[in-house]
Amino acid sequence: MEGGSGGAYGAAKAGGSFDLGRFVQQPQVLARIASAVFALVVFSCLIGEGYINQSGSSDLFCIFNHNEDACRYGIGIGILAFLACIFFFMVDIYFPQISNTTDRKYLVLADLGFSGLWTFLWFIGFCFLTNQWSWTQAEDVLFGADSARAAITFSFFSIFSWGLLITFAYKRYKIGVEDFAQSYVDPTPEVSTPYSSYPNISHDSYQQPPFTHTAEAPEGYQPPPVY
Repeated sequence: MEGGSGGAYGAAKAGGSFDLGRFVQQPQVLARIASAVFALVVFSCLIGEGYINQSGSSDLFCIFNHNEDACRYGIGIGILAFLACIFFFMVDIYFPQISNTTDRKYLVLADLGFSGLWTFLWFIGFCFLTNQWSWTQAEDVLFGADSARAAITFSFFSIFSWGLLITFAYKRYKIGVEDFAQSYVDPTPEVSTPYSSYPNISHDSYQQPPFTHTAEAPEGYQPPPVY
């Protein structure tokens, strides 16, 4: 379905005016803003106070049990999640202006797939950070404990915010599929009608063509008279 029918995949018809108040009140936009804020808190806490040093040493180490992978993982998924939220936020703004339903479909599928992947990654990150924090020695944490707890907490919140984005993206995709099914017309082939007879011609009034004559039946043989 390549056409430009507006209103597909849960968006307004293409070409309509942009209403900021109505846009911000959309559930997927609110969930996306919350996800961006949660991601910002996570990687900001890890960048700001996720690396500390012991007294008398200038070497920095990760606050989560000296495990560099824990800090890198949290910072990595946090930054990528924040950038993805900005990207899909812009997509939400321009989505009603996209008239091609195929482009809308691919954007909704991209949103659905990315939200599902990041929900899983946030769950892994929450479990990873929680596990490493439980093994962290109290004497090693001179400062930054609140930032570490905040990173764990907002990683947990991100699981649900991105889970909501999965739900909203799936609903938009389902709406698009249902609209396609309702507007689709099966091109059934036309039933061929039998050829009609030539008008004003009757099969019963057939006449013999000219210049033809039937062969006459030969007369019976007669022998010559006997004298």
